Amino acid sequence: MPTRTLTIPTSIDLRGTVRGAKNPVMVGPTEALWATRTPDGPGTLALDRRRDDLIEAEAWGPGADWLLEQAPRLLGSDDDLTGFRPPAGRLGDLWRRRPFLLARTDRPWDAIVGAVFGQKVQIRNAVQARRLLAKHHGDPAPGPARGFVLPPPERVAEMGYHQFHRFGVERKRAETLIRVARELPRMGDLTDRTPEQVKARIQRVRGIGPWTAAMVTAVAMGDADAVPVGDFHLPNTVSWALAGEPRATDARMLELLEPWAGHRWRILRLAKSSGGAPKYGPKLSLTGDGLHLGR
Repeated sequence: MPTRTLTIPTSIDLRGTVRGAKNPVMVGPTEALWATRTPDGPGTLALDRRRDDLIEAEAWGPGADWLLEQAPRLLGSDDDLTGFRPPAGRLGDLWRRRPFLLARTDRPWDAIVGAVFGQKVQIRNAVQARRLLAKHHGDPAPGPARGFVLPPPERVAEMGYHQFHRFGVERKRAETLIRVARELPRMGDLTDRTPEQVKARIQRVRGIGPWTAAMVTAVAMGDADAVPVGDFHLPNTVSWALAGEPRATDARMLELLEPWAGHRWRILRLAKSSGGAPKYGPKLSLTGDGLHLGR
């Protein structure tokens, strides 16, 4: 198995950085696994923080070399903190205690599957649906982890919406994912584009709205300014964390986030880590890709 030794700033929280990329799984306080379909084929990457600043990376499968090359980006090497000012109060305290970098996977298909499955449902249901899709229609992950990688888009493009019912995915989300899978070959290499270009392109597919598009660029591209408007809980979480207001609209959330333009996804991550707003009198927030509950 090919290996690589990487460094990461001693102050950076490995768990917060890697988990921000959604698909990698933390298997311990200092260990992570990532199984995905690379341009070279399926592969599995294992990360182990041996010292505060030292990460040992090991990979298996046809995609092993690609994963080792990608590992620094998964650890936030492309993230730029220039101009970021932590908020005052508890969010600033959180940042000082556990600063993180924004990971980049460069696997837009993985991010699209997760984001489409995350429409209108709680996060645990989306994670379960993704896991079942990989198990029943994907391929075994190389290496010792015994996991599965997602099926490629061309395989999903041939599926019927009824095949998703066993994963808890209704017709609307299933058909959205199938449409994206069929359209992807015409999109070219999304990783060569800016987040704004990627969001504009994938929103041309029916069923993909601003919330889904922002989740894709945040995960796949480490988009520091991604803002998933249309979330059920997020405006309340942000307004509570930044202004002590228990309820807010998308417009109010965007107003509160404006001082951190360029780093709004970072602020959203901090706000979600700080705990949600009090649970009474929820205000609904709707967009073209649905009502989102699990964020």
